[in-house]
Amino acid sequence: MGARAKAIFPLALVIGVLSYLWTEFSLNFTFHWVTVAGTDTPGAVGVPQNFHFILPTAFITWGLFFAAGGDNAAFGKIFLAAVFGSVAALITIPLAYKTAAFPDFWGIALWVGIFAFILVMILIAGDWYYVAGTFPCFAAVFLWWVATGMDGWAPVGADTPAAEGAAVPGLGAFGGLISTPWAWVWFDSFVTLVIGVILGIVSGKLAALLTPKPKEA
Repeated sequence: MGARAKAIFPLALVIGVLSYLWTEFSLNFTFHWVTVAGTDTPGAVGVPQNFHFILPTAFITWGLFFAAGGDNAAFGKIFLAAVFGSVAALITIPLAYKTAAFPDFWGIALWVGIFAFILVMILIAGDWYYVAGTFPCFAAVFLWWVATGMDGWAPVGADTPAAEGAAVPGLGAFGGLISTPWAWVWFDSFVTLVIGVILGIVSGKLAALLTPKPKEA
């Protein structure tokens, strides 16, 4: 094994193992362990509660952690990016559907544009603010809002088993299985984004422990 491979292998191994553990945990939590009572039948999946983990969202901040430098400073930058980006989406969603509800998209477009402007302008506050991380976090919340039925904007977007224990699905993914009220969309996304940052720093620290140290001359 060459020197480059020896340097990369520990990080790749750690990330591979942690990716497996996160995927196994998050999917079982969402579809088997913490579901609406009476919905988890043998050979199937249960209806997720309003609080659930979003498997791919953690990989966003996990990758951003390494893009920002992969160190303690990067952890702080991406954590703040998750706060700013997700809160901007939290404010945007209700403003968007109160401005123009289904089927008019211009209300969503207007407020996304306004908050995109604000998120970039915050750069004047200093180098501690990492706008390249804030945008993906902002988008992650919107992605889950769209995937789960756009509650508030789309009719019956969260009129679902996940929201009320009802039998009629809404407009979300899995035929309405993951339809979620918009406030929970934000909370689930924020928690999962933070988990991604934690996975980032844990993978970095563990890889450093496993990486062979250069021999002293």
